Amino acid sequence: MSVPAGARSRAWRLAGALCGLIVVLDQAAKALIEDRLVPGETVDVVGPIGLTLSHNQGVAFGLAGGSVAPLVAFALVALAFVGVLLARNPAKPWMWVAVGLVAGGALGNLADRLRQGAVIDYVEVGSWPPFNLADVAITLGVLLLALIFLREGDA
Repeated sequence: MSVPAGARSRAWRLAGALCGLIVVLDQAAKALIEDRLVPGETVDVVGPIGLTLSHNQGVAFGLAGGSVAPLVAFALVALAFVGVLLARNPAKPWMWVAVGLVAGGALGNLADRLRQGAVIDYVEVGSWPPFNLADVAITLGVLLLALIFLREGDA
């Protein structure tokens, strides 16, 4: 089934706008946290949720990682992958949301790695390693992609 050019263009515009919004919000939050906290300082917010400034040189959620180059390459591959998913499935409901979330999160963390060699994390929940808005966007986007393709199997 062919997708009209207008629908394809709309999916790319919406994914791009959401991606840009995620990057702006993520970078603004990180700048605010870096301006207000010193590394290791924790501020209680509510219940088990706190804010702490952490520079993650590893992969994700505090897992150890190597040099910056492979992590940058991985982010670029992830961006290409979600781009291909959107190009092949622009009419799937919610696809643009999933792609916008993953791309925005990947670009937000990629900007940190390129600028500082580490990702700025700041949300602390219990004993879970610190994370950031970009991580949340990536996680939600991947979950949404899984739901989109699992639901397709039900059709």
